[in-house]
Amino acid sequence: MAIGGPWTLQAVVQHYAWGREASESEVANLVESSGQPVDKDLPYAELWMGTHPSGPSVVKEQGVTLKEAIEKNPEVLGAVSDVPFLFKVLSVRTALSIQSHPDKRLAEKLHASNPSVYKDSNHKPEMAIALSDFEALCGFVSEDEMKRVFDTVPEIRACCGDDVVEGYTASSDKGAALKRVFTALMTMEQNKSSDIVKKMVERLEEEGRTRDLSARERLVLRLHEQYPFDVGVMSSWFFNYVCLKKGEGIVLNANEPHAYLSGEIVECMATSDNVIRAGLTPKFKDTKILCDSLSYKQGNPDIVTASSYQEGKLGLYRSGFDEFEVWNLRLHKEECALPATSGPVIAFCQAGEGTLSWNEGNSLEMKKGTIFFMPANVPVTLQTRSEVSVWAASVQGMGYHHDT
Repeated sequence: MAIGGPWTLQAVVQHYAWGREASESEVANLVESSGQPVDKDLPYAELWMGTHPSGPSVVKEQGVTLKEAIEKNPEVLGAVSDVPFLFKVLSVRTALSIQSHPDKRLAEKLHASNPSVYKDSNHKPEMAIALSDFEALCGFVSEDEMKRVFDTVPEIRACCGDDVVEGYTASSDKGAALKRVFTALMTMEQNKSSDIVKKMVERLEEEGRTRDLSARERLVLRLHEQYPFDVGVMSSWFFNYVCLKKGEGIVLNANEPHAYLSGEIVECMATSDNVIRAGLTPKFKDTKILCDSLSYKQGNPDIVTASSYQEGKLGLYRSGFDEFEVWNLRLHKEECALPATSGPVIAFCQAGEGTLSWNEGNSLEMKKGTIFFMPANVPVTLQTRSEVSVWAASVQGMGYHHDT
């Protein structure tokens, strides 16, 4: 049996430039609701809940990091030896970089060669679940869509060359051919790519005066406003434009290109902060590494929805990765018994208020913004006083009882 019951956590806020203003940010809303001060002059981008050294959560009752508290009480982990996931909330105002996350082998290599950029040696598969309407670029478009882009966006050919584009059309190995096209675009001389992006934007603006532009064309113009003349504006044509509704999610494997564009999400990933960037960013770009390491799989991404448990009170989002799965608990002025888990859980209350109780006479008051660590092997009961939404991350297959 683990020592005690849940611990309350103070998470780390990241004020990245792409984050939302405090008045419009769910991250800031959660922070303020928890009783912490909010700086209205800073963007609120990410809320980190976990043990990663770049943003370690603190156990309020003990005044130490979650990692230090676990080291003193390792039994709270149950059947695992660490917390293998990092749990986040993101508030996205402008596009994040064109990026991917390395697999374990590449992560180890990058960390060894450039530890100031790649701060750990772990891979970073992840899952994003929308808290609002959410936009993202995710994975390469299908073969048919890629051919349509080549036919209707002349600037792609100007960037990559007719021979490279025609090579894709004729090739029986579409993955290798796509790699050649995408690499030609991303590695072209900056002044040339900027000039071609400028011409594309001028063409779309002119055509927009006489016809309705498509959603993709409007996105290109929006990205140009955010990152003028950046090659990432042109590369956006290569990726699926995904628009998620609240409660829908996407799963991102290692070496899969993506860029979050706008909205609020819950995000869970293996414990890592490794990002390979190559566009739509002022940060360090590792373009060759990104181009060399991508999987170049094509097709629409799968949209993930929750499986229902406990008569609809619990929703489970399966990631397919060993490190994590995500739960959403929704209650309305009622009591819910949560069974003991075989691994650790990190959770936060997004809405409502109630009381968590465990063993006999032990309890914790919960409201919007409350974050807590749930030890393994401790069943808890949640009594709500209003409509409540709690998000929780657990180790794959070690959360609340479900079929596997």
